[in-house]
Amino acid sequence: MNQRKILVTAALPYANGAVHLGHLVEYIQTDIWVRFQKLRGHNCKFMWADDTHGTAIMIRARKEGRSETEVIAEANAEHQRDFQGFQIAYDNYGSTHSEENQKLCGEVWQSIRDAGLVKEKDVDQLFDVEQGTFLADRFVTGTCPECHEPGQAGDNCSKCGATYSPAELIDPLSTLSGTKPEIRSAKHLFIELEQLHGFLQDWTQSGDHLQPEVANYLKGHFLGDPDSEEGAKPLRDWDISRPAPYFGFEIPDSPGNFWYVWFDAPIGYIASTQQWCEKNDQSLDDWWKNDVAEIHHFIGKDITYFHTLFWPGMLKAAGYSLPTKVHIHGFLTVNGRKMSKREGTAFKASTYLKHLDPSALRYYYASKLGARLDDLDLNFEEFTSKVNADLVGKVVNLASRSAKFVKNVGLSVTYPDDGGLFQQAAKAGDEIAAAYENCEYNKAMRLILELADRANPFVENAEPWNLKKDESKANELQDVCTVALNLFRQLVIYLSPVLPELAEKTGVLLNDPIESWDQSKSPLTGTDVSKFKHMMKRIEEKDVKAMEEESKAEADATVAAEQASAASDQYGDSGQPMIDEPLTEECTIDDFVKVDLRVARVVNAEHVEGARKLLKLTLSLGGEHRRQVFAGIKAAYEPEKLIGRQVVMVANLKPRQMKFGLSEGMVCASGPGGEEVFLLSPDEGAKPGQRVH
Repeated sequence: MNQRKILVTAALPYANGAVHLGHLVEYIQTDIWVRFQKLRGHNCKFMWADDTHGTAIMIRARKEGRSETEVIAEANAEHQRDFQGFQIAYDNYGSTHSEENQKLCGEVWQSIRDAGLVKEKDVDQLFDVEQGTFLADRFVTGTCPECHEPGQAGDNCSKCGATYSPAELIDPLSTLSGTKPEIRSAKHLFIELEQLHGFLQDWTQSGDHLQPEVANYLKGHFLGDPDSEEGAKPLRDWDISRPAPYFGFEIPDSPGNFWYVWFDAPIGYIASTQQWCEKNDQSLDDWWKNDVAEIHHFIGKDITYFHTLFWPGMLKAAGYSLPTKVHIHGFLTVNGRKMSKREGTAFKASTYLKHLDPSALRYYYASKLGARLDDLDLNFEEFTSKVNADLVGKVVNLASRSAKFVKNVGLSVTYPDDGGLFQQAAKAGDEIAAAYENCEYNKAMRLILELADRANPFVENAEPWNLKKDESKANELQDVCTVALNLFRQLVIYLSPVLPELAEKTGVLLNDPIESWDQSKSPLTGTDVSKFKHMMKRIEEKDVKAMEEESKAEADATVAAEQASAASDQYGDSGQPMIDEPLTEECTIDDFVKVDLRVARVVNAEHVEGARKLLKLTLSLGGEHRRQVFAGIKAAYEPEKLIGRQVVMVANLKPRQMKFGLSEGMVCASGPGGEEVFLLSPDEGAKPGQRVH
């Protein structure tokens, strides 16, 4: 078999959120395909990165009082932690906010400029007055201008597939503030995609670059059919810039404008490759400007338009290789319904990993994923029964019922007669491999489980547990276990792209690491067998319930946080004070009641000679009760304006002798200090001497 040179990418996770089980449909699908190609002996590399630019990151950083680079660095670490938890292996994981990406964006942009594909024009764009920013597509919702379906995104309709600008939406709303944005005009740069119509028509409608339904969708909705009566449809110009403020790369020849995230994000595929090449002394052109190298993109159907029209157009104009194939998958539903953060069904990867085996989800997804764009449903009752029956009951069971009987003697030197089971399974390897290659994982899993269904009766009929009782049948026992373990190993080799952890444990058990698909063609004989260790845990309903309950609790907390955030937006409350001065350690109610807070009236206030920060206050607690307090509020208050005002004081604070006199308490105030000090006052009707509870 000739070795292929294959570069693989998955859609870039956005740095503004956690990885959830919907994302993992694609990432697991990609990882399985890459592992399969490597197992077949091909030079296959998986290049990936975080998508880090755009308004969302900018707004979040602003709200949290952090820099955008701090936000995206934190997300990058969290994403990679989750990927490793699900055994997703990649050759490089970068960020679109990198020097390599900025340089490549400039080179691609210049090529597009040189090709005469760029034009400028003023655009009416939605502007969120409260947030003080123009709104990217993803921050606008409204009613589709074509089919009038409500609740649609700012750039495309999920129901009819129409594309449009956010300003064309009916009754648009900003998702940042919940307010109706106003229309403002700004200069934008556009790529005239129609100039590439002929090329895109040929590329999308010929060869095997796209699934047939995708090619037909593009022809019907965007390209048209030049041979039909209606003819070709003109492609819309692609708005490729965003005015400041915007977190991203400023366009060198258009100051004040930034490349839209959908320009620099796919170039991130190339930039991640560049990083890997520099680490491994390889040439970028060998991967991205080489007819021998294959390029495979894995994406969800919601970003079909960008990856099958804009991206090939950019690559063509810049002289890079075009995708060999764009593999497009459907969405994840939960119990037949769309995932929902509010309902707690947008399960986070990190929450799943606390309770359940990642191998179980990898297998469940594989058993559902086909080569078409059909949605995949996660039903936890089916998930539990499928994993327990297929993996624990049929695959791992072969090893658990035989390995312990040959731990001391190893496998037979000559492979015993098994009635043709091993050769039959070896022959099935080609069909299983073809299914993997074509992303028909559901077919591959079905074929593998058919082999397991043939192997298990062999063990059941041979009954090694009974043979163990008769010493005269020791050789027969060894032969039976040799067959059982070889059939098990064969299944695991076929499953190893899906279940890398099981493959690793099997290699340890049989002292022969699984590294090649061709290992399935020859039985293993004469080797030692290690002590059998637990290989896969059964899925328990209680663990599923615990995961669901934690996810629901997280959802409830998110809703509460969103409501609090909405209130902050409404009143302009920043989160900065909590960042500047975080909460101290918890105290008990017993600790709190020791502090006696009282309402007090300022009956006199005066400057303190020689003190830069202090005012001397005389406070009345009612009747004859007076307290003298020195307060560091001189920069914020004129003493004469304080007389008669009610304040809150700590009345049982131990008196302290100061340079200027005895201080008999403390007044309560907020703020960082200096001129920004704000005395706390009780509401109208409070009386001096009353305790604050």
